[in-house]
Amino acid sequence: MIRVLVVEDHAVVRSGLTALLSGELGIGVVGEAADGSSALTEAERLRPDVVLLDIDLPVVDGIAVASALAEQLPECRTLILTALDRPGYLGRAMSAGASGYLLKSATPAETADAIRRVAAGGRVIDPRMRDGGADTVSPLTERETEMLRLASSGAHAREIAADLFLSLGTVRNRLSSAVGKLHARTLVDAVRIAERHGWL
Repeated sequence: MIRVLVVEDHAVVRSGLTALLSGELGIGVVGEAADGSSALTEAERLRPDVVLLDIDLPVVDGIAVASALAEQLPECRTLILTALDRPGYLGRAMSAGASGYLLKSATPAETADAIRRVAAGGRVIDPRMRDGGADTVSPLTERETEMLRLASSGAHAREIAADLFLSLGTVRNRLSSAVGKLHARTLVDAVRIAERHGWL
């Protein structure tokens, strides 16, 4: 039995998902949560196999929840179920540790199949995602993304090092790595590329 925690802030949608999944062979809903903070608490308490997670949540957003779950409960798999079909959200979710990204336009059968695939260790990306979906996943690490975000706001390497409590050399190396991964010529170009793809 695949044990699922459903996280969705709209009560009607949450109830519908729970009813839908409860009728699927081999899948059982063990809990529900209406916001990101409750999702983390319930996941820690229930230890589900899969967390079915919306992105647009109150208190703590779904991407932050996915990141926390990847760190705190690595055996738990996260499947994003969202109406947000922009590539940047896909990239951020997968970089945060989500195992799958599914749009709410998915059929009940597609949703159940995605849960089974994710629970088995697979990776699922909704085929309806624009621009080919899988190619939009950011090549940057979470730390490189954070540094580029700071650089985009005008911070210099020395300021970034102070903000993140890192050495200046480490910051320069990681920024250089980010520029290389994005095939950019300069840091400014790297920021523009990352912003265009929605990775910042």
